[in-house]
Amino acid sequence: MKKQIAIVEDEPAIRENYADLLSRQGYQVKGYANRQEAITAFRQQLPDLAILDIGLNDEMEGGFELCRELRALSSTLPIIFLTARDNELDTVSGLRLGADDYLTKDISLTHLSARIAALFRRMEALKQPTEPDKILERGGLTVDLNRFQVNWNGVAIDLTLTEFWFVHALCNHPGHVRSRDQLMDAANILVDATSISTHIKRIRRKFEDIDHTFNAIETVYGLGYRWNITPA
Repeated sequence: MKKQIAIVEDEPAIRENYADLLSRQGYQVKGYANRQEAITAFRQQLPDLAILDIGLNDEMEGGFELCRELRALSSTLPIIFLTARDNELDTVSGLRLGADDYLTKDISLTHLSARIAALFRRMEALKQPTEPDKILERGGLTVDLNRFQVNWNGVAIDLTLTEFWFVHALCNHPGHVRSRDQLMDAANILVDATSISTHIKRIRRKFEDIDHTFNAIETVYGLGYRWNITPA
C-alpha cells in the first residue's frame, strides 16, 4: 500500500511541484492550502507523513498551530517543516512543537525525498527487533542505528533525524574533529555554518536536560566539532 503524504502549503505552484515529485516517487499525495482545510481532513484520517509550511495565507504561524494540533492527534506521526523561514527562533519553535525535522526551501528535491524516505525507514525500524550489530556504544552513549534512537546513561534523547546523524558522525570517530562539511554530508543536508551551530547547540541542550554535567561535544574553533573520548 502506498504511503500517504500530506503537503500543507499556501503557494499552489510550490505545493504542486512537491506533490508531483513525491507522486513520481511512489507516494500518494494530498495537498492543502490552509490550516483549517488540513486539520479538518486530518481529524477524519491521518496521513503517514505531513509536510508543513509555517506561514499559511493570513496565518503567519499557522503551520506551528497545525503541528501542535497534529501532535495532539498522534505522538508518532512524522512531521517535517519545509519553509523559507530559516532563523534560529523559528527552527527551535518548530522542533519544540514536536516536528521531526525542520528544512528550508532551498533544500534540493532529491534531498527532500531522501529525508522523507529516512523518516519512513525509522518508523518501520521501530516496529522491528533491535539488531545487536547496529548498536554503537561510547561510554554512557548508546546509538541504535536500526531504530534511529540515542540514549544517554539509559535515558532516551528525543533527536530529530538531522540531530541523530550529527551525533552518529561525531561519536563514530571519538576524538576526531568533524568539519561542518562532514556533518552536512552525514545528515544529507546543505546549510550554512550558523545552522550547523544551531543544531549542535540544540543537541547539547537536549543532553543537558537529562544530565547537567554533559560536555562530550566539544567545539574546535575554526575546524568543527568532536566527541570527547574522556569528557572532562
